[in-house]
Amino acid sequence: MAQGRTTAFIYEFVRFGVKEAWACLFGGAMVALLLATHFWYPAGAALARYDFLFLAALTLQALFLVFRLETFEEARIILAYHVVGTAMEIFKTSVGSWVYPEPSLFRIAGVPLFTGFMYSCIGSYLCRVWDLFHFKFIGHPKTGHLALLSLAIYANFFAHHYLPDVRWALFVITGFLFFRARLQFVVWREPRSMPLLLGLALVTAFIWLAENIGTFTKTWLYPAQQHGWTPVGFGKFGSWFLLLIVSYTLVALIKRPETPTGRA
Repeated sequence: MAQGRTTAFIYEFVRFGVKEAWACLFGGAMVALLLATHFWYPAGAALARYDFLFLAALTLQALFLVFRLETFEEARIILAYHVVGTAMEIFKTSVGSWVYPEPSLFRIAGVPLFTGFMYSCIGSYLCRVWDLFHFKFIGHPKTGHLALLSLAIYANFFAHHYLPDVRWALFVITGFLFFRARLQFVVWREPRSMPLLLGLALVTAFIWLAENIGTFTKTWLYPAQQHGWTPVGFGKFGSWFLLLIVSYTLVALIKRPETPTGRA
């Protein structure tokens, strides 16, 4: 580090990337499984691809707990998001928002059980990155307000099929609650900070990319993709951003956002 600021910057940049990759361990493993099973899973195997994904995800979750990469408290909140996601999957597939084209044994109402783990990836990432970067917050919204917002967001995912879609109002409320919030994190030695909304938007961008991988591998398909793959519309970015708020709220409820030392 004595060689100068450039060396220190490069080291911190690499360290940031390594920490992010470690935080994404569960999600990265799931995306790798989607790609691997798409290209190399044997046709006509006795175990359906979706069932293999479910058992593999279950094994990954168990290993995270055994090797203490995740606490049981974190696992409980991730399980809650798993249930929340599965319930939404059952409804959304019933109204034709997307489909799972392959057969499976482990499923509920046509929804393969591995899908809940795709939501768990988000919760797992948030829990791990929170600890790895020693998150602290300035101007963080009250968790009670976030809980009410999350309930409204989740309800709208169902209600907008029958009532006017109020997502734009939800975006405005989210912006109002978060616009002063700043995230402080530590990569190496010095605390860094950024607007919390920006951080959430960047996470959403990676979720949107992962969803494109999911549809490219035909793990699930939107109606427009059933006759040939096309990228997922950018409009889904907003949907994932709102769903990320729900996941973030669940994690914040157990992590209890802290302020930097010396700040009110």
